Amino acid sequence: MTSRIDAAAALRENRVMAEASSPETASASLGSEFAQALQGKDITRLRELLAPEIDFRALTPNRFWEASNPDSVFEIAFGHWFEDSDEIRALERVETDEVADRERVGYRLSIENPEGRFLVEQQAFLSATDDGRIGWMRIVCSGYRPVEG
Repeated sequence: MTSRIDAAAALRENRVMAEASSPETASASLGSEFAQALQGKDITRLRELLAPEIDFRALTPNRFWEASNPDSVFEIAFGHWFEDSDEIRALERVETDEVADRERVGYRLSIENPEGRFLVEQQAFLSATDDGRIGWMRIVCSGYRPVEG
């Protein structure tokens, strides 16, 4: 006899694995939409996803970041994390899940720039506002990890 907890865990694992194997078909969660917009450097879509007053914090290998509005988030992401010379070639993997009242999304980006090829993975936790935008977000980043070949 399978318990409810076992059944719920199996359903979550199936969803995570399905999303991980095919980012293009990942369910339209706020987190997966954020990852897709980030991959496309799509500020218009990111503006739609982020609340005007967002509680944003992030940790990269060498720095802690904070922002309280979408423009500050864009400055962090596209002024510091991903430069103009960074071509985000693909969204390699997306995993989403729920942690009580928060969404978790993990995503991996394939990046190419004059220095070579890299993978960047980020894990994010987020909460939605009443109007369905991201109002609270925390991100931890792996940094640029070199890829051979």
